[in-house]
Amino acid sequence: MFNDKVFKALADVNRRKIVSLLKQRDMTAGEIADQFQISKPSISEHLKILKNANLIGSERNGQFIRYFLNTSIIEEVISYFMEISRK
Repeated sequence: MFNDKVFKALADVNRRKIVSLLKQRDMTAGEIADQFQISKPSISEHLKILKNANLIGSERNGQFIRYFLNTSIIEEVISYFMEISRK
């Protein structure tokens, strides 16, 4: 089951945009940073928060780290909202 870190992570518009980007395809931190007008250290902090919430994962590929969406956590969040919306 997911925890409160998931909601905190998704509360930020930049982190939601990162999740949307990773929905399309796996990306490196540099590829993600290219989509924003904020500093690379800020992107790294956002990635760290998303990773700590288990919303994303990472895998080293040579000198690069590729980030990917953890769809199982997303499915749990959707299920949670579906359950609480039932009468």
